[in-house]
Amino acid sequence: MNSNSYFDIGANLTHESFDKDFITVIEDAKRNNIKKICITSTSIEDTKVSLKLLENDQNFFITTCGIHPHYADTFEESDIEEIKKLSTHSSVKAIGETGLDFNRNYSKRENQIICFESQIEAAQELNMPLFLHQREAHKDFMNCFNNRDLKVNAVVHCFTGEKEEFYEYLDKGFWIGFTGWICDPVRGKHMTDFIANMPLERIMIETDSPYLLPKNLKIKGRRNEPKFIVEVAKKIAKLQNKDLEEITQIFFENSQKFFNL
Repeated sequence: MNSNSYFDIGANLTHESFDKDFITVIEDAKRNNIKKICITSTSIEDTKVSLKLLENDQNFFITTCGIHPHYADTFEESDIEEIKKLSTHSSVKAIGETGLDFNRNYSKRENQIICFESQIEAAQELNMPLFLHQREAHKDFMNCFNNRDLKVNAVVHCFTGEKEEFYEYLDKGFWIGFTGWICDPVRGKHMTDFIANMPLERIMIETDSPYLLPKNLKIKGRRNEPKFIVEVAKKIAKLQNKDLEEITQIFFENSQKFFNL
């Protein structure tokens, strides 16, 4: 164990796989120097569950409030009022997870765009950061920000794209979240070159638990947990040829700055 401090900016802790051992998972995270976790919400109902989960330790958890593109078909304008209301809670620190997903297309594309743009506007009005999801929808995703003077922080979480997309996001002023995907020698291979040379000012790390367990871990099962965030930091430190402690401190401070903590 090292003495570094970690901030997991995205963990789906409302997922049913954590129902039976949530407390143990959090204790393990704390033992492994995770100092802060943002519980990712994907729906209004999800946010309500998140707020119940964090009641026991409001110094350790924060959460988001928004509607994932998977649920855009059921989105109604009245949901924005509910998001605004929930976002008055002191532990809600970002709007999202919101964006576009043209990979699974669980919702119609036009509905995803309407839902997404409504939440961008809400974040601007509330002066809150955006927690963003983009999968196989880069061009349409970027178009949603055209003719908008974005005045809030925005992170493209779980980045898995190409170098060109990465720098286009940075040029737009976005922040980037990396997960255990980069530890996968096959799926993450295309990212190793630009990760080795990327600027670190707007980079953060996350687990996306229970998904994206780092492939280098030889453990039973496939569930990812916040305690495994160290693997993401290690990978970036190795590629950048930097000390792990230095890298970890940068990511922790970036995360605090992003969420305005």
